[in-house]
Amino acid sequence: MAKKLGFGCMRLPLLDKDDQTSFDTKTINNLVDTFLQKGFTYFDTAYVYHSYMSEEAVRAALVQRHSREEFELATKLPMRDIKTVEDQEKVFNEQLEKCGVEYFDYYLLHNIGVISYKKACELDSFSFGIQKKQEGKIKHLGMSFHDTPELLDEILTAHPELDFVQLQINYIDWENPSIQSRRCYEIARKHHKPIIVMEPCKGGSLALVPEKAEKLMKDYNPEASIPSWAIRFAASQEGVIMVLSGMNSMEQVLDNTSYMADLKPLNEEEYKIINQVSEIINENTAIPCTTCRYCEKGCPQNIAIADYFALYNSSKRATSNNFSSQFVYYLNLVANHGKASDCIDCKQCEEACPQHLQITEHLKDVSATFDVTPQFPSRK
Repeated sequence: MAKKLGFGCMRLPLLDKDDQTSFDTKTINNLVDTFLQKGFTYFDTAYVYHSYMSEEAVRAALVQRHSREEFELATKLPMRDIKTVEDQEKVFNEQLEKCGVEYFDYYLLHNIGVISYKKACELDSFSFGIQKKQEGKIKHLGMSFHDTPELLDEILTAHPELDFVQLQINYIDWENPSIQSRRCYEIARKHHKPIIVMEPCKGGSLALVPEKAEKLMKDYNPEASIPSWAIRFAASQEGVIMVLSGMNSMEQVLDNTSYMADLKPLNEEEYKIINQVSEIINENTAIPCTTCRYCEKGCPQNIAIADYFALYNSSKRATSNNFSSQFVYYLNLVANHGKASDCIDCKQCEEACPQHLQITEHLKDVSATFDVTPQFPSRK
């Protein structure tokens, strides 16, 4: 594995932001081509991304347009959707077909936490991965992990056969008591596992930091983009072999590849600035959602949870003059989705949340902000 930047395929450019399968094919092709031309080779997708269509989008933009030797491809076994031992073989073969490849360079048990780990043990998913590796259909077997460092230690002790681990690492979660990025990182290092980083910009939230935080960064280095600080933070950690970035514009691809082509690790002064930035962001973020949307699948009330959380966070940073725009967006969303107040507290969203957010409680806050706001008068 060469350069440390990977192309994440969970947030591909769309023609219609409300339709996760309305891929902007022309743009995706251009982004993929440019990424490869810049000397980067790693692409990361998953069975469930983009309403189960990301793998097919990757096949169309990457596999069918470039030789297999030009790229490395990673995808994931969807533990949430696997019900039986037989499902694993069925889904894996489906993934090979959807991606249009004969093997995966990297294959992960997806979103492992306390519940999915129990299922993986019951279905012997680790042995399934080893079997596929022996068959030559997987080159490297790993898992993406969203849970406590204690559970990570337990899993890596029980399953030394894993070749790598994928962790959520970013500077805002480094000391977060729920995510515990630093401690999970240290566990992976203890077990001598190479680390692939996901969510280095935390769903894009670290690309748009508060003005006070942005000033600190720009005063130090006016030429460096705000996202570059987050991605370089992740890439600077020893043992990290790849940092995934969900790039959906040419500007993002050109920016990310510019500083990752010859990575300069963060220096002591930059780490100090990041610590200050983290303090500022923590003061300004009410709900630390990454908009992965795992919570929304199967919601009986069809609540647009991630969108509502984004609007709520924006409302907390808004002035009285621009709060109305957040409310307009909310009204547009509830035209086709359940309101925040429609939550029935079934908590299946919380079981699916990699961030372990108390979603139902946060929805009450959203409802208190938006559902009680007087409606705008209708136009005559």
